[in-house]
Amino acid sequence: MRDCPVYRRALGTLLFGIMALLMTACSPDSTSDQRDNELSATEQKTLTIALVMKTLTNPFFVEMEKGARKAEQEFAIHLVVKTAAQETSILQQIGIIESLIRDQVDAIVIAPGDSIELIPVLKKAQEMGITVINIDNQLDPDFSRKSDLQDVPFISVDNRLAAYRSAKYIADQITSPAKALLMEGIRTAKNADMRMQGAMQAFRENPHIELVASESANWKIDEGYHLMQQWLATYPDVQLVFAANDMMALGIIKAVGEAGRSDILIAGYDAIKEARQAIDEGILQATIDQQAAEQGYLGIQFAIRAINGEKLPQETLIDALLITRDDH
Repeated sequence: MRDCPVYRRALGTLLFGIMALLMTACSPDSTSDQRDNELSATEQKTLTIALVMKTLTNPFFVEMEKGARKAEQEFAIHLVVKTAAQETSILQQIGIIESLIRDQVDAIVIAPGDSIELIPVLKKAQEMGITVINIDNQLDPDFSRKSDLQDVPFISVDNRLAAYRSAKYIADQITSPAKALLMEGIRTAKNADMRMQGAMQAFRENPHIELVASESANWKIDEGYHLMQQWLATYPDVQLVFAANDMMALGIIKAVGEAGRSDILIAGYDAIKEARQAIDEGILQATIDQQAAEQGYLGIQFAIRAINGEKLPQETLIDALLITRDDH
């Protein structure tokens, strides 16, 4: 009877069931495996950090990107670089931030074109869990507090002191009555205001100097050029000019050169390649190296540290270096 087919089939089915139960009991839980894989994927996620600058038409920001790219390689993050068309394209910068919020980036490192207008959209980013780091031009502290934009680390240089040193370099060369001009950046940008204050202080400290005009050329070569043309017509006996960035200084140099004037002392700010060359040629007297690449690098590093929960200083100032012909 034990050799009958029915008995053999029943025994086989019973043995198969027992083996299946044993394999299920001994094998790892598939749900647990899936959960572990998901956790591993989360732990290995590459951070996406956006660097938002004013423009790439200014070599200063090209250097800033180089520093950020160095950090991208060193820290193995994914860097997204966005810029507006011009330094005055504030609405475009706001639109870029809106787009990055939709893309759900992990952090935004911003060199804002305006110290107030960017605050509401950056507050929106912060509310969406995006880390915000401020570099180069400081967001207005008072409006930030009123808008509840909190704990945004700022990385830059002491713009007032640096501009003071640049303007003082040419002011110290004046020993008899002389007229001075001050070309400002965007007036709603805090760094422009600080540079204006620093240059004014340097000029005031020399009793021989009379500051006859201070106007904005919005950081631009062409506006600096046209403004200097107007000034040369209005103040033909001007002897020294401070420009709050090198782009405007290059416009000044062009206008002065076309007028055949080699007696005007000019100081700038940013230490871009063209400015350094003008210093070598004796056309520009001084400029300031505010280490743009270092600002870009630190901005990315600070973003990573903030994401990892580290408490960061509210303000980090790096050295600003006075560049003159003596340094070449």
